[in-house]
Amino acid sequence: MSTITGGCHCGAIRYEVEGDAIVHALCHCRDCRLHAGAPVVGWTMYPESALKVTKGEPKIYNSSEHGRRHFCGHCGTGLFYINADMLPGVIDIQSATYDDPEVVPATMHIQVAERLRWMEHAHELPAFERYPPQP
Repeated sequence: MSTITGGCHCGAIRYEVEGDAIVHALCHCRDCRLHAGAPVVGWTMYPESALKVTKGEPKIYNSSEHGRRHFCGHCGTGLFYINADMLPGVIDIQSATYDDPEVVPATMHIQVAERLRWMEHAHELPAFERYPPQP
């Protein structure tokens, strides 16, 4: 059984998750975009019992009637999402908060009905190792 570690940007919250992810989805919904300030958010889904917070205590924001977003109260990093009504016993972990975010590859895109139109072609944009050359 594998253990994955992670935490928030400032280090106030640390966690461990045991076992294999159920799925790793890239979510395009407006709610995730607004909370993260990003065009897409990676979520790995696990049984709730697989997660152990080892340092600190996340704040909880009721982002919808049943959705609960857990985040660091110091730096604001989004960490976990629970919707016990829709997915009882399951927790989503923001995969970019893993110490090694490449350990669980993404397996699908979800909520693409809400995807920003320009994200459909984001893979076609020019790419630079760091910053583009200045004119």
